[in-house]
Amino acid sequence: MTFQRYVAIGDSFTEGVGDPDPSRPNGVRGWADRVAEVLATHSPDFQYANLAVRGRKMLPILAEQIEPALALAPDLVTLNAGGNDLIRPKVDIDALIDALDVAVSRLLAGGTTVALFTHGDGGSSGVFGAIRGRVAVYNELLRDLISRHEGIVLVDNWRLKDGRDLRVWDEDRLHLNPIGHQGVAINVLDTLGVPHDLRPLPIPDIVKTPRQQRREDLAWVRNHLLPWVGRRLRRASSGDGISAKYPTLTPPPGWLLG
Repeated sequence: MTFQRYVAIGDSFTEGVGDPDPSRPNGVRGWADRVAEVLATHSPDFQYANLAVRGRKMLPILAEQIEPALALAPDLVTLNAGGNDLIRPKVDIDALIDALDVAVSRLLAGGTTVALFTHGDGGSSGVFGAIRGRVAVYNELLRDLISRHEGIVLVDNWRLKDGRDLRVWDEDRLHLNPIGHQGVAINVLDTLGVPHDLRPLPIPDIVKTPRQQRREDLAWVRNHLLPWVGRRLRRASSGDGISAKYPTLTPPPGWLLG
């Protein structure tokens, strides 16, 4: 499939957090940029916008990003949301799916191909171990939503086998690292049927002693878990003061061409 106007909607997952690149806006690359790089090789008129902002929950994402996305008249939209809702103490998953259904219906009405994502299976590791059941419920309700519409493509990250491997996650254990982002980009392109030559990045063969693992666990609590809890108590967000990487459709910048 060939696309000319691609708009990415979402939170830190779509913004690219965990895949650092100081040369890009917000200092991150991510799977959506990687997908855009490939799509640009298939269409000389390709344009890309990325409206995602880290820390956003489902309803703010839909309230802040759907209208700007529609105004850009995209022929492809990727939309991933809900991860920041699922890690909160309380969440109404049915309400999230209902709101997503309304938003997706609007995108589909314009003839846009919409790609939605199941959330990945983090197994029993990190933050995701405690919410694995919630994630499974969300994914099942998402599949039911998709069955009611035509024009939606499901990118099934739940079934990516590497998702339980901490070596594909950033040190914060909440975001994918470059290995993980590359894997998602491959999954998106394969699901869309877009030819590409991306290959999985090698997973390092790392063996840690119990002492090393305990030291890393303590560092994670100090450097990532406690600051996250602090933001929740202050009702602050990691996205405060952050703007979208590419708020409007733009021709391929240098990093796409080179």
